[in-house]
Formats: sequence, structure tokens, C-alpha cells
Amino acid sequence: MVDGYRPPVRSVASPPAISPLIATFQPMKMTFRWFGEHDDCIPLWQVRQIPGSPGIVGALFDVPVGEVWPVEKIAHLKSIVEAAGLTLEVIESVNVHDDIKLGAPSRDRYIENYRETLRRLGRVGIKVVCYNFMPVFDWLRTDLAHPLPDGSNALFYEAAKVKDLTPATVLDLFSRSSNGFKLPGWEPERLAQLKELFAKYSVVDADKLYANLKYFIDAIMPVCEEFDIRMAIHPDDPPWPMFGLPRIVTNQANIDRLLALNPSTYHGLTFCTGSLGSNGANDLPAMIRRFGGQGRIHFAHCRNLKRFPNGDFTEASHLSTDGSLDMYEIVKAYHDVGFTGYVRPDHGRMIWGETGRPGYGLYDRALGIAYLNGLWEAIDKGVALDRARRRA
Repeated sequence: MVDGYRPPVRSVASPPAISPLIATFQPMKMTFRWFGEHDDCIPLWQVRQIPGSPGIVGALFDVPVGEVWPVEKIAHLKSIVEAAGLTLEVIESVNVHDDIKLGAPSRDRYIENYRETLRRLGRVGIKVVCYNFMPVFDWLRTDLAHPLPDGSNALFYEAAKVKDLTPATVLDLFSRSSNGFKLPGWEPERLAQLKELFAKYSVVDADKLYANLKYFIDAIMPVCEEFDIRMAIHPDDPPWPMFGLPRIVTNQANIDRLLALNPSTYHGLTFCTGSLGSNGANDLPAMIRRFGGQGRIHFAHCRNLKRFPNGDFTEASHLSTDGSLDMYEIVKAYHDVGFTGYVRPDHGRMIWGETGRPGYGLYDRALGIAYLNGLWEAIDKGVALDRARRRA
């Protein structure tokens, strides 16, 4: 009531009862990647207001790769996330030191550091750790702010331009186009030794990389099983060899091979539709049914992209008709296998004048969450309604 004013009372009809068989909406565990209080322009209170986004995917970005994560920094990250009314159960990423990927004599020290970091994360309730085993570069684009017809901009990969790039020019491009933010997988302290890294990887082929991955997985699985942490390896992005470097997480056949490296179900995938979907030969719904049915997908990156006949691709909105991926069929595949793991939108466009870390703005990823949750709810209730009709 304001200044004695009372709003009129109006009668409201009771909503129709919904059968419990229909109201079965059980969403995947939706999350939002956040880069921390000192390196993300998106405050947590804004993330909290996205409908259906209770979880944060976080990490410690100021700890050198290969070092043990300090207990107090892990606790601080968890406390500020929970103070905002959100949860922290997924880490992306605990990066793997290059000596482990190379199979260098020093790898055992870095593996033990990794094992200790996992123990510390497990003690505070972390359930999934996303990581990758890509040599040198985690992901590659040729333009971090490619203009789209609607006036937005997005990450873009131009196949012809890649042929003329060198690792050094790519590093320079990313440094100049990142809007002052660190880009995941492009940490300057690690890439400062770019020439030396390439020289070391010159003797590492795909078979050797698989062998080094197996050595790593076998060493960490006992810790993962003890502390209930699922390891979720991210596919190569893009899923083909770059600059002569091997790629081993690119399609169904080599994912079968990598999952066979260790039988533990704690050894699993981050299934990224954008990374795998840039290769049109990958049948994403079929792969989700295969690996999700095995219980080996622990984390889902759901994003759309638009492929072009010449090999180019650009990130797109999550809406199916804006890209080359059928997001309905992708989400339906997750529903069909009873997926209850973590999911996040990925690589949004920059829209409505927003600026920030390329691919990681607020608005388009928030729209992506709403779209993905809407797909899941519609599929879930549709399945329940079909069941109810069959029983009638």
C-alpha cells in the first residue's frame, strides 16, 4: 500500500491441475562458466538472476600450470560463489602440464601435484574436473570478433587464413584481440616458450600422445574414485591436426579408443557439440547416445555453430535455425539416455553492445541457458504425456 492506496482485489481462476505424470521436469544441472572476481567483468549477482542457472563452473587462473592449488584459494572461490547463492561443483580446468603430455622424465612430479589438487578439490565437494590433452594450443580461431549479419559478433574460423598463419602470429592475434582478458588455454606464461614447445612436440605423434594420456589417467583414477571426482576430457577444437600437432579427441572412433585406456567410469568426457560439430561427419546425437549410454559423459558443453562449404565456421546463437546443429536432437539425445550431469552454454556471441572476454559475454549465454532449459522441459513433458496416453 502506498499513501493509503489499496489496489483493487480481483478474482483469479485456479490453474488447472497438472498430472504428476506430466509435471516431471528434471533439468540437467545447468551451469555458467565464470573466470573469478578479478578477471571476469560479469558479477555473480547477474549470473544468479539467470533462470535455471544455479551452478558456477570455476577455476583458479592465477596458479601456474603444474603447481598444487592452494587450499585457501580453493576455499575462497567456493565461499564467494556460495555467498552469491550459487554452487560450485565443476572445475574448468585443472590444466595438464606439458611435461605430462610429452611424457618427459619430470612428469611424475607434475602428476603427483595434480593428484594432490584433486584431493583438495574433492574435500570441498567438487564433482567434475574438465581438462584437455591438446598439445600447445587448446583451441583456435582466426577472428575473435567476426561481425555477423544481425550486428552482433562472434568467434570465427577461416580455413584459408589458417594456412598462412604461424603459431607466433596466432599468439599475437589472440593477444591483440582479447580485450585485455586472459583467454583459457592461451596463458601467456605457458606460451612464452612457444618455439621450445614445438620442438619438444616434434617427436610426439598420436600414438605417443595416447600412451602419455593413459599413463596420466591410470595415475589419477585411484584418487578420483576415492574422492568421487569425475574427469571429463574436452575434445580437440577444432577436431583436426593443427600446425603438425596431433589431435586425439576428434570423432567417435578415437573417443572409443581413449575411453578404453582405463575402464573406470570416472574417466569420461566433456562432450562439446561445438568442438565436435565443426566436423560435419560427426553424428552428435548418435555419439551422445553411445557415450552417454555408457555413463561416460560427465559434462556437456552445448553450443551451436554455422559451418560453411569452404571449411569456415562461426559461432552462432544456440537456436537450431541459426546454425548447422540441431539442438533439439542434441538435447533429446541427452534426455533419452537419462543424463543427469552438468551442462553449460558455450561461446556466446557478443550482443546488445556488450564487450568482454571473447565468447564469454553474459547476454547470449543467458539466452542459451533459457533455450536449453526450454528444450529439456518440453522434451521431458512430452515424453511424460506420451506415457500417460499409452497407459490411458
